[in-house]
Amino acid sequence: MDYASEPRGVFLMIDNKSFYATVECTSRGLDPLTTPLVVMSEADNTGSGLILASSPAAKQLFKLHNVNRARDLPNDDRLLVVPPRMNLYIEKNLAINDIFSEFVAQDDLLPYSIDESILDLTHSWRLYGDNILAVVRRIQREVYQRLHLVTTIGIGNNPVQAKLALDIYAKHNPEFIGVITNQTARARIWAIKDLTSVWGINTRMAARLERLGIHTMWELAHADPYFLEEKLGKAGARLYATAWGVDHSSPAKSHRHKKKSESVGNSQVLPRDYHTKEEIELVISEITAQVASRLRAKQKQAGGVYLGIGYALGVVDDQGKTGFTHSQKLAADTADTRVLMAEVKALFERSWRGQPVRHVAVAATRLTKRYGEQLDLFATKADATAIDVENTVDAIRKRYGKTAIVRAASLKKGGTFIARSKLVGGHTGGQSLE
Repeated sequence: MDYASEPRGVFLMIDNKSFYATVECTSRGLDPLTTPLVVMSEADNTGSGLILASSPAAKQLFKLHNVNRARDLPNDDRLLVVPPRMNLYIEKNLAINDIFSEFVAQDDLLPYSIDESILDLTHSWRLYGDNILAVVRRIQREVYQRLHLVTTIGIGNNPVQAKLALDIYAKHNPEFIGVITNQTARARIWAIKDLTSVWGINTRMAARLERLGIHTMWELAHADPYFLEEKLGKAGARLYATAWGVDHSSPAKSHRHKKKSESVGNSQVLPRDYHTKEEIELVISEITAQVASRLRAKQKQAGGVYLGIGYALGVVDDQGKTGFTHSQKLAADTADTRVLMAEVKALFERSWRGQPVRHVAVAATRLTKRYGEQLDLFATKADATAIDVENTVDAIRKRYGKTAIVRAASLKKGGTFIARSKLVGGHTGGQSLE
């Protein structure tokens, strides 16, 4: 591998250390480094409370991590257990990215998740310091002084190097900074023994690699790339590039891709396994109505729909699949709830064969600017009126809340709209302490 022709950008992958738990501590005036605190999910679909985040002190004192459940909590008065407040975390995430935007152009900032962001400092770092490390320390300092949050930062010549530097090295560095460059990629990446510690390699992929005789990143880098692609598809080519620290993506490219593939969707993990067609279609209808409402709020209409169904744990169909996904192009662009519901239900009825369902996802695709509904020659006055009704319902919900008007079907057994209206990101939205 000749790195001379590889890009030599300056990329940061920034993680907010123990984000949920740290926000909860700082909002209460507590020190997250010394306060043992866990954020415990209250969502029914976890089966029991699940730890979403643990403060560094909780990890150190009680060995608590995100895989633990309520039954694993010690009976210790020192441990503070709090519910999630997703609205507060989103507020803090926006504030953090506002700080990051002071150092890069908008196209060079990509929020990767609620607690991680990618920054392309290639063209701007010289404006803020004499060297790259000085600028990185300044970003850490700004976030800590303004928001009292600790950031961990990986630095690389491309995003994958920055991500590996963050995950493998920064979290064990006293300054919470890790570095991988084109010059050090081979030594730093090939030294990784645990495949599952690498971004993009979960336990299932690690098992597949091990069946191919690959147990370390060194072995992955020295495998035949054509063999990897034959056995693993596009994932094989991507993993081979990762092993060499090669990545040609960037936040700006991701922004362009997002604009190109715009869609609006919602998904839900159900509180239990749904077995009957009536209950499953009720949830599909509720989610589709929510997607249609979001479409109208964005002044968009859809030219296609998507449905994803995931079966209950351990259930597979005749083809050995754990669910199915289907897309359908619409006859005409629309934001009419009734039309979208009919199309999505048709996709469901086409493939469902009685399997218990635990996950439902619906999306509106092929979006265009909303110019009004296209009514055919057989449309009635009632059809036009129904569209006006949907717009009126949207306006009422926007002013008085999502549950100001509820479809009668949502009151039936299996309906989840009312319960979901109180959640943010699948968890309790909560309130600020102020």
